[in-house]
Amino acid sequence: MRQSTLIKTTHRQKRIICVPCDFKKHQAIIKNAALYRNFLDKIIKESPELFPEKIKEGYLMKELRKSRKLNIYQRRILINKVSYTIKPSCVMPSMTGLTDEVEKGLYFRQFNIPYEALAYGFGHDAMYWYRLETQLGRYNLVGSTVKESKQIPEDVIADEKHTRIRGEKAYIATTCANECVLGVSVVKKADEKSLTKAYGVFKNEVQQIEPNYSPKTVNVDCLQATENSWLNLFPQISIILCFFHLFLGLKQKVTKDTKVIFATLSEKLWNCYKASNKSSFSQKFRRLSEWATKNSLPESMLDKIQNFKNKVTFSSHFYQHPKAYRTSNLLDRLMVRMDRRLFDTQYFHGTLSQAELRIRAWAIIHNFAPSTAVTIRKHDGWQSPAERLNQQRYHKNWLHNLLVSAHRAERKRTPPNLL
Repeated sequence: MRQSTLIKTTHRQKRIICVPCDFKKHQAIIKNAALYRNFLDKIIKESPELFPEKIKEGYLMKELRKSRKLNIYQRRILINKVSYTIKPSCVMPSMTGLTDEVEKGLYFRQFNIPYEALAYGFGHDAMYWYRLETQLGRYNLVGSTVKESKQIPEDVIADEKHTRIRGEKAYIATTCANECVLGVSVVKKADEKSLTKAYGVFKNEVQQIEPNYSPKTVNVDCLQATENSWLNLFPQISIILCFFHLFLGLKQKVTKDTKVIFATLSEKLWNCYKASNKSSFSQKFRRLSEWATKNSLPESMLDKIQNFKNKVTFSSHFYQHPKAYRTSNLLDRLMVRMDRRLFDTQYFHGTLSQAELRIRAWAIIHNFAPSTAVTIRKHDGWQSPAERLNQQRYHKNWLHNLLVSAHRAERKRTPPNLL
């Protein structure tokens, strides 16, 4: 039943073409077929990826349809004997509101403003804003964020965020690259089977856009289950252990008696990190291990150093992939924002599927919502992580841009494999 529902949803979404358009302009041209055709022809020329490939052979204008919810008309067109609905970006999915009227409220959600506060400031009620946000979590996260297959990052970072669902322990398997969150999935266990399923959500979504995609590297902490889950999903991938996690793990073991010697250990660690090649790195770390044993470091520290030494090959893969992430600092910064969201909402209170929709909505808003003014100036006017990744935008308003990008991904999505 779940598979058939997904097929119907995907099939319906493929028949919707979302185009960037302001509300006033849409209202001015929607009833005039000639003006609307000129409008569509311009968009087809500028952004052909928003339309089916057969659009090159031409299209026919069809009837107008009126929404009873918002009293707005939409046009339908015929492409290669298949009917499509042209949805303007000025209207939210399922006619739940006008984009320009709700975008500020959804923008404030990245700062964890409560739904009740949004209802007080922008109207409606708290549940309206809750549904408006969570419906964004249904989109393909990778396909919405990345415009073209060639821009999908080949080097990613992955880690699990500890959280709770109704007081019970849960984990958010998170994948990111280039400032963007590309995968989030909630599971109740952190074993190999559960994490394989969680990170498999990223694999399924990215391969719906690019069936042959396989990342070259993934940066992870030293959790064996995480390493195994990625190898299960992508057997050819190179695992790179996060060097910063080793440093933090050792720092947590520092006591008053070992504070001085840790300063020396820290200096030797970062000296290893700065090694210019693979052989130099391996040699420096062996010497560090010998020094640690000779100076009788606490057993807890020695165990971590020995464990990393046994997996030093994983860390040295970085030298074969210079563009790979050597530390998880990027993901850690994103997880600070995620942690604030979870704390401010007192974690999750509903079902597992509801928790997943909420955290996916947080991720897609993060990818498209404007950054600070300083960051925008630093990146030559590109407003969001998604814009900076693609070096392109469909509309100056971030929520318009999100809706157009999300529907573009839905239309390209391949049917699920029932086998």
